[in-house]
Amino acid sequence: MTETSTGSTMSTGAPADSDRNSLTTGADGPILLHDVHFLEQMAHFNREKVPERQPHAKGAGAFGVFETTHDLSAWTKAALFQPGAKTEMLARFSTVAGESGSPDTWRDVRGFSLKFYTTEGNYDLVGNNTPIFFVRDPMKFPHFIRSQKRLPDSGLRDNHMQWDFWTSNPETAHQVTYLMGVRGLPRTWRNMNGYGSHTYMWINAAGEKFWVKYHFHTRQGMAFFTNTEAAEMAGADADFHRRDLFDAITRGDHPVWDMSVQIMPYAEAATYRFNPFDLTKTWSHKDYPLVPVGTMTLNRNPENFFAQIEQAAFSPGNTVPGIGLSPDKMLLGRAFAYNDAQRNRIGVNFNQLPVNQPKVPVNTYQFDGHMTFHHAGAAPTYAPNSGGRPWADQTGPVADGWEADGAMVRSAYTLHAEDDDFGQAGTLVREVFGDSERNQLVDQVAGSLLGGVREPVLSRALDYWKSVDVGIGQRIEDKVKAGAARKAAERVGDN
Repeated sequence: MTETSTGSTMSTGAPADSDRNSLTTGADGPILLHDVHFLEQMAHFNREKVPERQPHAKGAGAFGVFETTHDLSAWTKAALFQPGAKTEMLARFSTVAGESGSPDTWRDVRGFSLKFYTTEGNYDLVGNNTPIFFVRDPMKFPHFIRSQKRLPDSGLRDNHMQWDFWTSNPETAHQVTYLMGVRGLPRTWRNMNGYGSHTYMWINAAGEKFWVKYHFHTRQGMAFFTNTEAAEMAGADADFHRRDLFDAITRGDHPVWDMSVQIMPYAEAATYRFNPFDLTKTWSHKDYPLVPVGTMTLNRNPENFFAQIEQAAFSPGNTVPGIGLSPDKMLLGRAFAYNDAQRNRIGVNFNQLPVNQPKVPVNTYQFDGHMTFHHAGAAPTYAPNSGGRPWADQTGPVADGWEADGAMVRSAYTLHAEDDDFGQAGTLVREVFGDSERNQLVDQVAGSLLGGVREPVLSRALDYWKSVDVGIGQRIEDKVKAGAARKAAERVGDN
């Protein structure tokens, strides 16, 4: 008797004959080419993975809601930041350097990417758990990421390569100090702060412009792993951060962050003591205090990780009315690069995927391409047209623009009064870190330098830290020399 089942179908919707047995000539015979269900299953299986992100491959996320609790209308007309507005959102947290299978507790900067499904279209805020970054010019970005990845010959990660890049680019000092300090090992994603990192523009209903920086402070309290704890967890559970977030939401322990912004009057950017568009710099909270905005609550786990998290696409270029970009070179480079990365990774029509679709109607003249699902029927595919399909026709000065002047050059930013590469890193060490954090910083840096960093990079790294802070730099040098002497003595003893 032949057993039948209506439990599954082929992708065409037709009933599948069997998900257990392929069609063969006799029980022991060869598989037949016309077993279409088997062929379709294998062909799809061979293609079921998409290229992982480069960088930020290892990560996870959840859905939630953002509620604006304060009146920001004096600074922005953006609908999601008006009092009482509640906006559906998606958050994705990640490591920067590790591949998708790497432990998520390794020392690294964490991505902090947010997608707001606003009534005016999707707004993406793509930042990190640090308010700054390693480089200020996007030309350096691919080189930085490669230096944190793997050697071309052995395929291994390498401390020497990392320090070679960092010490060859002193602008990295501020971010490296964050990374080598306790904040480089958050205990969970729920216990870390987030930042938009870049400088953005806000525009109010009157057309007035302001520069802003975003801050998200965790209500769960900041907490960190030690090196030993992080290493043990990487061996025990490589997905610890992913699991922690998912389990917390499952049990109803919904994590919350309070969002605030620093706001700089438009004209003050020209004379502020630090270049306000340099991604390696922060703004002093004394100069520009935090202004409360609202709360972000994550309360819903994905139903399907691949469809809703792996295929989620973020770009800092995705803005809405009332929010614009700035002369931040890294921001402008990312505004192109991020969406282009998604086109390569998941296809030119990635915004048609449910997780990336806006909640508002779309009328775009982007046309056809792989995996087109939404379409405009027989409406004209060009603009202007006489078929009644509307098109955009803005002319003149734009609301979210800024004045630029000077000849075309290839150069770092114009230096402001207190701009340098090591100053803010030194302030972080002396005025923000406590004694325990300074001790851990010395241990972490020295341990990293003893992990295969060779001359001339080693001497350059010691000078790098003395430029951050003379005392800290000397302590690191002493510890490195002592460690090197111990290793040398151990080698002599072994012989």
